[in-house]
Amino acid sequence: MSDYAHPEMLVSTEWVAAHSQDPDVRLVEVDVDTKAYDQGHAPNAIAWAWKTQLCDTIQRDVLSKAQFEELMSSSGVAPDTTLVLYGDENNWFAAWALWLAVLRGHRDVRLMNGGRRKWLLEGRELSMDRPGPARTEYQASGSDLSVRAYFLQVLTAAFGGKCALVDTRSPAEFTGEILAPPGLPETCQRGGHIPGARSIPWELACNPDGTFKSYAELKALYEAEGVDGSKPVVTYCRIGERSSHSWFVLKYLLGYPGAANYDGSWTEWGNLVGVPVERGAGQYAERQVVIRGWSCRLSSFRLGDRYHAEALNVAAGAVLARSVGASREEAEREALQRAEESLAIS
Repeated sequence: MSDYAHPEMLVSTEWVAAHSQDPDVRLVEVDVDTKAYDQGHAPNAIAWAWKTQLCDTIQRDVLSKAQFEELMSSSGVAPDTTLVLYGDENNWFAAWALWLAVLRGHRDVRLMNGGRRKWLLEGRELSMDRPGPARTEYQASGSDLSVRAYFLQVLTAAFGGKCALVDTRSPAEFTGEILAPPGLPETCQRGGHIPGARSIPWELACNPDGTFKSYAELKALYEAEGVDGSKPVVTYCRIGERSSHSWFVLKYLLGYPGAANYDGSWTEWGNLVGVPVERGAGQYAERQVVIRGWSCRLSSFRLGDRYHAEALNVAAGAVLARSVGASREEAEREALQRAEESLAIS
């Protein structure tokens, strides 16, 4: 783990076993399957239920500062406590809990590398006890909103070229073949992905035992898709959990600056009226634009090794301009310029 940009953000299963009774350490299991904890867990670990304890249950949002303080207080966590998180599914939801803790300003929070899977594979001790830590009066030091991306920021990133976008869902979700993984209720009106996003499924960052791949392997994985740390990067998925795992990789293991998690993700983007959606492996994209006060639709698609773009005046239902370019950006830029010239004459 020493090659990672921030190896201190990970602890080994050996470290957890050695510190399970340390009063300055709070071990928390966060599972996708919330019943897993009751089947046995690391000694002295408590459990957080992601559906009820790690989100606002009234409005769609992360925990407020006050809600986070209550969670920490009831969990026996002080501001200087070393908070160690782990869970099933390669630490998928544990990484989301870590993202939330960083967002709300907890100073010392880490993942157990390999999570529940590695703990079980190694045959380590399992406990059926449910610890009841003494309550604290936790006061958050302040929120770090730089790790959270919002819709307008992502919309700007999609077309401004100043930010890399990483879609961490499955390839079938990315192309629009399916709207959500089978059996999961949170869905969207439209399938596809944010224009310009690169498909890098979150689980590709892990080894078979649940641990993270090496620095060199992770760097190669992202660089193969053009994500090299040269500009800020935003991760997203369906509801923000899978993308928090990739955010952890980018921010702490690779050390890429400006990494942020778009927790609104596809259930926000895919349900909003008028936002652009790209389907397939980047062939088609469409978005609304305003040209000289007119609402226009700009669409583009790939045909062979060339991109075609079209600007349509929505009100008049008339094609304003068409263009062809070596890249989507070139074709769209030319179409927009021609459409503006056309509207200026009319």
